[in-house]
Amino acid sequence: MQFVTREKYLDFLHSWKDHEIIKVISGVRRSGKSTLLRLFKNELLENGVGEDQIHSINFENRKFREIETYKQLEDYLFERFVENKMNYVFLDEIQNIKSFEKAVNALFVENNVDVYITGSNAYFMSGELATLLSGRYVELPILPLSFKEFVAWHKQYNDVSAGWSLPMFYNEYIKSSFPYTIILQSKDERDTYLDGLVSTVLIKDVVERNKITDVGALERITDFLFNVIGSSISINKVRNTLKSNGLPLSAVTVDKYINSLEKALLFYSARRFNIRGKRLLEREEKFYTVDVGLRNLRLPDSPEDAGHVLENIVYLELLRRFKNVYVGKIDEFEVDFVAVNTKQEIQYFQVALTTLDKNILARELRSLRKIPDAYPRSLLTLDEINRTANYNGIQKINVLDWLLQDSTKDY
Repeated sequence: MQFVTREKYLDFLHSWKDHEIIKVISGVRRSGKSTLLRLFKNELLENGVGEDQIHSINFENRKFREIETYKQLEDYLFERFVENKMNYVFLDEIQNIKSFEKAVNALFVENNVDVYITGSNAYFMSGELATLLSGRYVELPILPLSFKEFVAWHKQYNDVSAGWSLPMFYNEYIKSSFPYTIILQSKDERDTYLDGLVSTVLIKDVVERNKITDVGALERITDFLFNVIGSSISINKVRNTLKSNGLPLSAVTVDKYINSLEKALLFYSARRFNIRGKRLLEREEKFYTVDVGLRNLRLPDSPEDAGHVLENIVYLELLRRFKNVYVGKIDEFEVDFVAVNTKQEIQYFQVALTTLDKNILARELRSLRKIPDAYPRSLLTLDEINRTANYNGIQKINVLDWLLQDSTKDY
């Protein structure tokens, strides 16, 4: 298989190489964490690092099943370290080792050890990790392929794609953005792969980790969230919908199950942000899935909602580019996304399939025009005609052009 070169993620690893800090790579299963480490290890070898200096363990590989405790992990590694040289340690899916942080902290204090760890749930994005590793880490959250990475791979390795237009690339992209799916030849193969993926996430990262007993209820809630991507929901709304369909659950249980799905990185929630007051609101959130292909798999008979699918794609891209992404509230109107970088600078985004109809254009511009500050405001659409208009400072951009733009993110 020809791997997708995740340049932005590799740049992050390059920038922190040999620094006395733990590198944490988090992301949903099969989003490319192991492949990223493999590419980085190959670069180390090409630049003169010896194979005996690289120590790599994937804790889901049966070869390492005998390593069950942090003490066994320490013993395994320390007896293999090369003296007087830098040792590079890669620990993949380390959440499978109980009290793993004790081993990682022991590695951290060694002068000749550079540590990289990965995990498949938001445990690695929570305050828990900061406490366990005593703030001694930097984090790289990764997502499945961006549209830019997807297009680049096809242009390099898929001869047929030479004649594809950007809309054709987009239609392929929304079938799934997981790296392995780009080499699958049929819908049946892709569906089988995605079905196995979502089942693994639900069982290993949700049911087993959170000791959930009602798997049927979990799956119903999962499908509900897939069905309402881009829509405002509350715990009570989910609970009432399930109750009307014959599944009575307490609000506490619903909240626990949704929180577990978020921690498994299957879904992301976008909180509401009061634009005038520059503060977060404790009201309904919007949910987006890590891959719209999973939604298509779980809801094959659901009418295609192209607008919310596009909104989901834009949300994920904003996560790649900004530290925080919210849903904006300005008076009685909504701004699709408020994106905030590490310098607390803001950008506003409105997303629509098309704004060629003047009534739709007026509706989409309305909320952006009410924003009182001077931060950039963009209107993203799939329009081929009039794709770069400017409406008194509101910049219209073809969303596929925008997805291909170079971007950076300060981690």
